[in-house]
Amino acid sequence: MALTAIEIYKLLPKTNCGKCGVPTCLAFAMKLANKQAELSACPDVSEDAKTQLQESAAPPIRLVTVGTGEQAVEMGNETELFRHEKTFYHPTAYSLIIEDTLSPEELEAKVKEASELGFERVGQILKMGMLAVKAVSGDPAKFAEAVKTVSSKTSLPLILISDNPGIMEEGLKIASGKKPLIHAANKDNWEAMANLAKQYECPLVAFDDRGLDELAELTQNIKKAGVADIMLDFGKKSLGEAMRLLTIIRRLSAKKNFRPLGYPVILSLEGDPAKEALHATIFTMKYTAALMLNDISKWKMFPLFTLRQNIYTDPQIPIQVKPELYEINNPNENSPLLFTTNFSLTYFTVAGDIENSKIPSYLQVVDTEGLSVMTAFAAGKLTPEMVVEALEKSGANTKVKHNQIVIPGMVARMSAKLNEKSGREVLVGPRESSGLPKYLKGLIKG
Repeated sequence: MALTAIEIYKLLPKTNCGKCGVPTCLAFAMKLANKQAELSACPDVSEDAKTQLQESAAPPIRLVTVGTGEQAVEMGNETELFRHEKTFYHPTAYSLIIEDTLSPEELEAKVKEASELGFERVGQILKMGMLAVKAVSGDPAKFAEAVKTVSSKTSLPLILISDNPGIMEEGLKIASGKKPLIHAANKDNWEAMANLAKQYECPLVAFDDRGLDELAELTQNIKKAGVADIMLDFGKKSLGEAMRLLTIIRRLSAKKNFRPLGYPVILSLEGDPAKEALHATIFTMKYTAALMLNDISKWKMFPLFTLRQNIYTDPQIPIQVKPELYEINNPNENSPLLFTTNFSLTYFTVAGDIENSKIPSYLQVVDTEGLSVMTAFAAGKLTPEMVVEALEKSGANTKVKHNQIVIPGMVARMSAKLNEKSGREVLVGPRESSGLPKYLKGLIKG
């Protein structure tokens, strides 16, 4: 049972030192009770209290890490049912299933396909998270060879799929240094799989398709066996049933603090590519930590990547770019000077349209706390004074020898005051950045 804020407060040092980031121990206790803080933030808590508070202070959904180094994938540690309440933290990790019956050439082709799939959107690289090697052959040596081939060709974290402990161990001997995810322990093999997870220090999937009661019992057995990093898989279900189970798991863990189901969920979506795409879309929104796919065609994955980015972007903090002077198409001292805001979508749209114009230009990005042009202007976050300050700070005034500046058409109202404050001739650009190529070509000819 989770401790109340008062029960937690009684175990804290009560010094009100503020080292944890909040002014009082009672406030910190309330944050711990609501899963909004980590106990480690308090440097003075006693060892005795740590032991008592560890379970209560732990996040409702355990953080599980697969892989090592920069490519490691973190899953879990979510606290909310709805992203607008706070945010979601760890984007759904997509994985391609690669069967061990493929030839070495086919294995390498699959790895290359997954490793090269991705693109950049508003400053973020969107890509695959893991690769899953599935033991279909039933041959331990063949599985080990497939794991070796895949592991040698990618730095992406691995998932090893087999319900046979003997086959799984052969794969772990090859890939244990990469900390792969073991898929999966079930009601028949969980003791052997738990021993492998402990021996090779890898996270373990608990699989039971009979129901959540049985799945909860399985995770408790695995935890008692000494494995803490667990993920859940309830097997193949209809879309409606899967959504029901995902919602129950999230509600029980995040809101009721039910520890036996307080783990991230991983599901396999093997099947028809179109149906796979539909289910992946739904499960990305609610509430899977990882999805294993048979098909990763671009028509499917690019929309999924974009959806995932939108879902896991903090709704309270707009994506921003660094406010500075950007050089596009190798400008010189006579190139046009424009400005926009540091809202990522605005910046990348404007920068892309300038790039498409082929006109060398300078683009000054003004810090508007991540707001778009019109929103920032209306909120008083984009003023002539701020533009002047940004130009001075970035050195734009020394890089261009002419006296002109192009402003977004939506804020034409600020032209007179900007002229007064900066001393520059203010040119009003198009209202939409899509008009920039034509505008800039006309400006240069003029």
